[in-house]
Amino acid sequence: MSVRVDKWLQVARVFKTRTAATRACTLGRVSVNGARAKPHKTLELEDTVQVEMKHGWERILIVKELRDKTLPKEQVSRIFEDQSLPRPQLSEMEKQQRRPPVQRDPGAGRPTKRDRRRLDRLRG
Repeated sequence: MSVRVDKWLQVARVFKTRTAATRACTLGRVSVNGARAKPHKTLELEDTVQVEMKHGWERILIVKELRDKTLPKEQVSRIFEDQSLPRPQLSEMEKQQRRPPVQRDPGAGRPTKRDRRRLDRLRG
């Protein structure tokens, strides 16, 4: 049995959707056995899949089982062996930057000049 790399990445829950996995392959963020992989690349057992994630983190997965159908979350870890380093911790500045933007109540209308200046001061 052979499985496309984009399908396998979605089944392994590296990416939430197959579209996201395909996009990562197209952008060159996925490599199989050291070579960049296109989405249609077929995987074999014991292949090494490297995926560049956000914030410079790289996941290294060794294929243990070929699946093209989703599994329950508890069983996903059996289809690969994870050799990645732990996910890096975000600094306080990065945590602040991930906060949602300032929200206005629905129907409040456009901000006044005074409101806009307060928002600008709040954002820095």
